Amino acid sequence: MPCAYIIAEVTVTNEEQMKVYREWSSRAMTEFGAEALVRGGRVEPLEGDWHPQRVVVLKFKDLATAQAYYHSETYTHARQLREGAGSIRMFAVEGV
Repeated sequence: MPCAYIIAEVTVTNEEQMKVYREWSSRAMTEFGAEALVRGGRVEPLEGDWHPQRVVVLKFKDLATAQAYYHSETYTHARQLREGAGSIRMFAVEGV
């Protein structure tokens, strides 16, 4: 069974509020056994016209677990705390 990843591009406009979001999203990650492969760090564009400020890649045991994480009570609360702290584009994908 393939694993799954949640990949997000994040633009932060309120760092203090985003810190609170990260605390709650980390709790949800622990609940669902997510492994943070990328969580910030320097981004070096190589091709195309895409210059993300922050990238996050989380690994889950499967797509169902990634979806359960996203829809969980803990992560729903985290998303509510994040409102107004920036913008995010996120998707889940099966992988190896």
